[in-house]
Amino acid sequence: MAVDGATLGRRLRERDTAAAPAALNLIEDRSPAGREQAAALLGEVSPGALGGEAPAHLIGVTGPPGAGKSSLLSALVDLWRGRDRTVAVLAVDPSSKRSGGSLLGDRARIDHDPADDGILIRSTAAGTRLGGLAPPTREATQALAAAFDLVVVETVGVGQSETDVEDVSDTVAVVVQPGSGDTLQFLKAGIMEVPDVLVVTKADQGGTALRARRDLAGALGALGCPETPVLAVSSLPPPTGVEELVEALEAHRSRLDVRAVRLRARRMAALADFTAEHGERALRALGGRRAAEAYLADQDPTLDASALGGRLEQRARSSA
Repeated sequence: MAVDGATLGRRLRERDTAAAPAALNLIEDRSPAGREQAAALLGEVSPGALGGEAPAHLIGVTGPPGAGKSSLLSALVDLWRGRDRTVAVLAVDPSSKRSGGSLLGDRARIDHDPADDGILIRSTAAGTRLGGLAPPTREATQALAAAFDLVVVETVGVGQSETDVEDVSDTVAVVVQPGSGDTLQFLKAGIMEVPDVLVVTKADQGGTALRARRDLAGALGALGCPETPVLAVSSLPPPTGVEELVEALEAHRSRLDVRAVRLRARRMAALADFTAEHGERALRALGGRRAAEAYLADQDPTLDASALGGRLEQRARSSA
């Protein structure tokens, strides 16, 4: 029996979390038939179908490998579920440059109750896409945002080419560990503008963690971002600092113009995907990047990124 993307989308819109695994399977199907059904699914959870932006808080969690992101997420998921919040985690794992394969191990690293239908943890491979995100991650985030209270995207690594998580998130938390050179690497990476919250893990190490927190706070102040909170947490039981982190994430979301942020993200995503698929020559056929952005600004603001990309393709064909 063929998968009906529209039906899955309607179930997600009705906050039926049981539809999420099948929806993600469909989104990951890159065949022509799969793409057609995925488009139908995404249309059912678009802002136009929902009557506004999806209700979920979209949180990006990124940082150097080994910084303790998965342990931190285990503590966060436990706290959120204790507050009766439904949580979906999309964990993006690195792909092998040689084989193209991926370990997809985050489901094993993040502690959770498999029988709890209020939690979904899905691993996906980064593939060859720069930015720390797998190609279907944005679509998966959009689908899950209609059904869950919180959608977390955990990305692999952090660096100049790995800041795409900002474009799928309302709030970005960058995680570093003390005493490992992460602080210096973070400063070199040139991404001090990305985090809405900075998290220093392994606060149980005492002075080392406090020094890292002080160094990062000083760096943010020197770069004109003194309002960005820098928190120290420990995921060891009993976790410390995790409740303060949740409060900081929620405080950032409360100050956000969610509609404006997500609308810009959809437009930029459509333009990035169009350029990646059709090349700079097709972009020049539209009159260049500024002309393409101006064209997107005139489109229906409730369209999703996929539909906006379709409009760009139509425009390019008519201009050829």
